Parts: sequence; structure tokens; C-alpha cells
Amino acid sequence: MKGRELKRRIKDLLTGEDLNSAFETILKMPARQAVNPLFSFFYSGDPGLRWRAVAAMGAVVAHLAEGDMESARVVMRRLMWNLNDESGGIGWGSPEAMGEIMARNDALAREFGAILVSYADETGNYLEHPVLQRGVLWGLGRLAHARPERAADAEPHLHPFLQSADPWLRGLGVWAAGPIAGKETKHLIAQQGNDTSRITLFRNGRLTEVAVGDLVREAQQYGDTPKERRP
Repeated sequence: MKGRELKRRIKDLLTGEDLNSAFETILKMPARQAVNPLFSFFYSGDPGLRWRAVAAMGAVVAHLAEGDMESARVVMRRLMWNLNDESGGIGWGSPEAMGEIMARNDALAREFGAILVSYADETGNYLEHPVLQRGVLWGLGRLAHARPERAADAEPHLHPFLQSADPWLRGLGVWAAGPIAGKETKHLIAQQGNDTSRITLFRNGRLTEVAVGDLVREAQQYGDTPKERRP
């Protein structure tokens, strides 16, 4: 299948009603051929297509890693390069895709989890663009909800976001922090309990609108942090 035809086919699958079936079909395609169209959809003006492309990238690269880890690493490095100033681009979708991939594959999470954390670290590879920060928080949240031990080091770096004037950063910070929150973080989360600001969150394959305060109540259902659970 040629490039344009493949791109059109993948777009049709991702904009269809059955996302699980779409993923099954995409995973049967040569992974390294499917990656480029998925990257292009990160820049789509259609939020549904953009987010489904992120989810599909996670499925494709995690599957690729099972048989060809080095090729999966190449995709991860490409995502990292997109977030590098020298790339000349913005990197839309890259931190989200990193989080999705690592949520699906623990070997890649062990190797690249610290890189994703560094994008929220003001002393590390901190990303200053507010929209990219949303992507980092979503990626960390996706990883934290799937593999909290791999995201645990992000906890202190979430504190500024939990106190941000931007409701999107507050809400995504709350969602990301829930599974890895220690005492101080739980206190900061609780302070947002009456926040009625609404954000749109992609999870379970769907975009849904949710109040920050509702995310607080969800976050408060978690127990001890991964670090506190260790013997």
C-alpha cells in the first residue's frame, strides 16, 4: 500500500465508530509504515483524530517493541527529537504519545520514563509552552495510572501545576498526581476540591468534559504512593 493510500486508510479507521477494531487492523500493518501517518495526525485540527492517533501510536510502538525493540526505541527518540528546540518544530502530541507507549510497554517505560518526567522538571528538560505542558501532564498521567512506579519521580514536579492559574494545567496535574500523590501532594490536590473549571480529558478512548473538582475526588480515592508501598 502506497503512502497516501495508507494514510487515507488509517484515517478512515481512526475516524470510524469502532476504535478497537481499528487498532486491530492497524496492528496488522507493517509497524514502521504505520508510524509516519500517525505522526502526521498529531497536527490535525480534529481533536478526535489527533487523540486517536496518539492512542494508536501507543498500540503500534508497544507492539513493535515486542519483536523489534530497537525500532521501537527509534520511534521514542523521534518523539524526543520533536520536543527538542533544534528540531524546528513544536512537538504536538509527542509527550502524549510517549506516555501512551510507556503505559502499554514496561520495557520502554523503564528506559524512557525519566525523560518524560524531565519535561516537567524546571531543572531538567522543562517545556515552557503551556499547550506542550498539557501534553506532558497527560503523558505522565497516562503512565501514572498504568504504571505508577514508573511515574513516581514526577510527583514533586507536579506541585507548580497544581497551583497554576490555568485550569487545564490544574486539572491535568490533579489527574496525573492521583496515583503517585504523597502527603504534600494530596494536600495541594484537596485545595482544588471546589474548582468548577471544566477541561476536556482523553481517556478510555474518548474525549470527555470534566470539572477539576471531580478529578480531585477521583484522585482522593488512591491510597499510598508507589514509594510508600515499597517495603
